[in-house]
Amino acid sequence: MIVARAETADIPRLIQFRVDAANWLRDQGSDQWSTPYPPELLTESVLAGEAFLFRPSPSAPPVATVTLDQRAEPALWTEDEIREPSFYVHKLTLARPGGGDRLGARILDWCGDQAARSGMKWLRLDAWTTNPRLHGYYERLGFTHVRTVNGPAAYGSGWVAQRPAEPCEHPFTPTGA
Repeated sequence: MIVARAETADIPRLIQFRVDAANWLRDQGSDQWSTPYPPELLTESVLAGEAFLFRPSPSAPPVATVTLDQRAEPALWTEDEIREPSFYVHKLTLARPGGGDRLGARILDWCGDQAARSGMKWLRLDAWTTNPRLHGYYERLGFTHVRTVNGPAAYGSGWVAQRPAEPCEHPFTPTGA
């Protein structure tokens, strides 16, 4: 499987990932991602080199995306936590139907490996506050629930968790490698 940084030409696909995931979540009874994500924020992540696409081969369409950055949401993390070197996972989305073969778990392992290689202590994420299935998924993958932040500042995604950043084997080859 190939991993590559998203380019501005990929922004429509990134938006479609989100729309497809929101529709799937709605069918599951969740209002997660029911508000459209601002395209200018996607563009910012792409231009910063923080948005990634995963493809079975270089010419295949992408089957997943993730944004990996060092931007902590101050409403979710304490000042002391923000000072700890960490990468934050955002917008992890698989094509629907799902990518299979534990693709989400493997992408999170890749994120943890990238964090460790960059000298980070933690891999962190936030999840939709009212999605206990997603919370359980992350906990099964080694994330520890830190707290749940309720209220408008959390934008509905106030369940926060972390796991140590650790190098690991993963099946992803960078484009051009």
